[in-house]
Amino acid sequence: PILYSYFRSSCSWRVRIALALKGISYDLVPVNLLKDGGQQFSAEFKAVNPMQQVPTLKIDGITLSQSLAIIHYLEDTRPKPRLLPQDPKQRAQVRMIADNIASGIQPLQNLSILKQMGDRKTEWAQSCIVSGFQALEQILQHTAGRYCVGDEVSMADLCLVPQVANAERFKVDMRPYPTITRINKALLELEAFQVSHPSRQPDTPAELRA
Repeated sequence: PILYSYFRSSCSWRVRIALALKGISYDLVPVNLLKDGGQQFSAEFKAVNPMQQVPTLKIDGITLSQSLAIIHYLEDTRPKPRLLPQDPKQRAQVRMIADNIASGIQPLQNLSILKQMGDRKTEWAQSCIVSGFQALEQILQHTAGRYCVGDEVSMADLCLVPQVANAERFKVDMRPYPTITRINKALLELEAFQVSHPSRQPDTPAELRA
């Protein structure tokens, strides 16, 4: 497998966690979203992913983009350890939380939107994350065990940790979100979340390395 990734991309981090959890080795091709006006806009990368976004995964003779689509494929083809619970209600809760983050929070504060916000980008990012986290904290109070849904790591957790990192980068006050904070802390103790961390990637700048 070949993963096109950017160290700081939260969507790429989700996929790196899934690959680590499932023990799938891969070659990483860095795509710097800032250098040269954004390497994702090159003709070469557009041929790989017409949406010009990371992550993109080449695996089993196909090319997949969109982090949740990639993770669902890995779950379908390499089901252990599972990232979706067997219980239908819990599966729905996992998908709900993952979608809340992947559709309702992250896209509103990603790089392409922030570029258009100019001097207001930090204020905008904070506003989007706070709005989403207020809802997420409420949801997790009903679904969480050790992790987002019960006591098994799921696709929801793969979305949560990178989004908390975004919140911290934009200096969001995390004190109103004790459930999010507790789950995030527990997940960051797991090896798969550590090896996939933005501070430990081949394309991580020296000053940001762990």
